[in-house]
Amino acid sequence: MRISVIGCGYLGAVHAASMAEIGHEVVGIDVDQRKITALCAGRAPFYEPDFEQLLARALEAGRLSFSTDVTDAAGAQVHFLCVGTPQKHGEYAADLRFVQAAAESLLQVLAPGDLVVGKSTVPVGTAAELAAMFGEKVPGALLAWNPEFLREGFAVRDTLHPDRLVYGLPPDGDGVTAERLLDEVYAPIVARGTPKVTTDHATAEMVKTAANSFLATKISFINAMAELCEATGADVKLLADAIGYDDRIGRKFLNAGLGFGGGCLPKDIRAFMARAGELGADQALTFLREVDNINMRRRIRMVELAREVLDGSLLGKRVAVLGAAFKPDSDDIRDSPALNVAAQLQLQGAVVCVTDPAAVENSRREWPHLDYAATPEEAAADADAVLVLTEWRQYRELDPAAFGELVRQKRVLDGRNALDREAWTAAGWTYRALGRRAG
Repeated sequence: MRISVIGCGYLGAVHAASMAEIGHEVVGIDVDQRKITALCAGRAPFYEPDFEQLLARALEAGRLSFSTDVTDAAGAQVHFLCVGTPQKHGEYAADLRFVQAAAESLLQVLAPGDLVVGKSTVPVGTAAELAAMFGEKVPGALLAWNPEFLREGFAVRDTLHPDRLVYGLPPDGDGVTAERLLDEVYAPIVARGTPKVTTDHATAEMVKTAANSFLATKISFINAMAELCEATGADVKLLADAIGYDDRIGRKFLNAGLGFGGGCLPKDIRAFMARAGELGADQALTFLREVDNINMRRRIRMVELAREVLDGSLLGKRVAVLGAAFKPDSDDIRDSPALNVAAQLQLQGAVVCVTDPAAVENSRREWPHLDYAATPEEAAADADAVLVLTEWRQYRELDPAAFGELVRQKRVLDGRNALDREAWTAAGWTYRALGRRAG
C-alpha cells in the first residue's frame, strides 16, 4: 500500500520506517526541514536502539521517503497522524494545535475512500471532531483511531511486534471498510495472531490515557510505600518483591525510586484530568492528582537525601550525577527527574557534573548551566557523592571497587534501586536509596 505518515518525530519516524519494513511504500511528512534532511540522509534525529538500521534498510530498499511538502502524500490510501500533543503552557490540558494543523493540511490531498488513522495521544472526543471535519470537507473519507503503545528504548520492537492492536472505528459500513484497510496495513502483524480490539473512537482514545494512568499510579503507589518504608525502617525493594509474586499485582513497574518523567506519562495523566473536568467527571480522576504529587515529591526527597549524605550541606560539595535521560536507552530529557535533581543540587550550592551515554548533547542545549562529562569515570573524579539517577546498564555494571578509586568520598545514592547494594557496600561505599535502609 501507499501510506503517508504526518509528523516525523519519535512516534512518526519509527512508524514510517516500520511500515516500510513491512513492505509498504511510505512517505513521511514534517514541517521541520532539519529533521527531514537528517532522516533523508539516514540519520536518526533521536536515540533509539535499532532505529537507525531500520531507517537505512527502508531508504535503501526505496520504500521510504521524507518531505516537508504535504502534497507529496497525494495518492496514499492511508494517512497516519503522528504529531505531538504537548501540555498547554500554564494548564493541564493537551495542546491540540499540531493535531489540528496536521489534519487540516491533509485536506489538500485527501480523497473519498482514503483512511486517516490517528495515532497521537489525544483527549477523548478529538476523533469525533476530526471525523466531522473530514466528513464535511471530503465526503467519503474515513477516520479511525489506532493508539500507539511505544516504550522508548523498545519502539522498533513495539511497532513491529505489538502486544495488541486497537482499532477505534467509525460506525456501520464505514467501520467495516476502515477495519479492512487497517488489517491490510498490519497484515503480517495480524497474521501472527496479535490480539486485536475493535471499538468506537472514544474508547480507542481512552485506551492510551487509561493505560498510562494505570502505570503512573502503580509507580507512585510503590513510591508512596517507599516513603512509609523510610519512616518505619522497612525495605521497599523486598516489599515490592513480596507483593509482586501475587499475579494480580505483578512485579513490573514496582521499582521504587525517582519516579517517572518523559514526554508521555506526566502530560498524559494531567490531560486526562483536564478532560475529565471538561466533561463534568473530574471526581473520577482526582486520585491522579496525588499520583502526580507523589511523583514530584520523589525529586525533592532525593535532594534532601543527598544533603543528608553530604553531612547536612550541599555547599561546595562535588556531586556526580549518572544519568540525564528520563529513562535508559533513550536520549529523551523531557521532564527528566535526573536533570531536575541535578539542577536543584546546583542551585543549592553543589558542584554538579552530569553524564549520560546518549543524552549529554540534548541536556547541554536545554540545561546549559550544568557541567557535563563524557563518561561516569570523568564525572566521578574527586566526587563527594555519586548519584545514579537513570538506570543505564553501563551504570548497573560499574565495578564499585575500581570506581571507588576515582572519588573523594565513597558515597553512592541509588535513585533507581538499580545497583547491587551488597557489592557496593563490600567495596567500602556508603549506600543510600529511596525507601531502603542505609548500607
